[in-house]
Amino acid sequence: MKYTTYTTWFLATSLFLFGILKFINPFKYWYTIQITNSEIGQASYILGILGEITVGTILLFCLLFKSKIPIKLYNYLTLLSFVTISIIMLIAIYVHLHPKVPPTVLPLKIKEPYIPAFFFLVAVSNIYNSIKQTLK
Repeated sequence: MKYTTYTTWFLATSLFLFGILKFINPFKYWYTIQITNSEIGQASYILGILGEITVGTILLFCLLFKSKIPIKLYNYLTLLSFVTISIIMLIAIYVHLHPKVPPTVLPLKIKEPYIPAFFFLVAVSNIYNSIKQTLK
């Protein structure tokens, strides 16, 4: 299915790059303020970065080596990645909406969680398509 392939490439590259950017200022500074002010705990700092980089890497691996991976493993890894992205984005939506997180440390400097909501919807649509494809 072309839609799922395109959106998987989009999610893979975006999540991987967003994870890497969190090591570089000003993104590192902004991310630190987001985690601290949202009161979700300091463990969330490293878990967020590792989650994004890991999910991005797994999806890139699946896309690049799809023909060499058993189909069941491919389906499992991609579905698990889409579910993980959904969870990450729900947390990102919470951070955006948290009253103590200023818009100056958010993407595009806007409080409304448009970006994480979009990523969440793309991930959920891929979950739906993956399950639908698996049940065929």
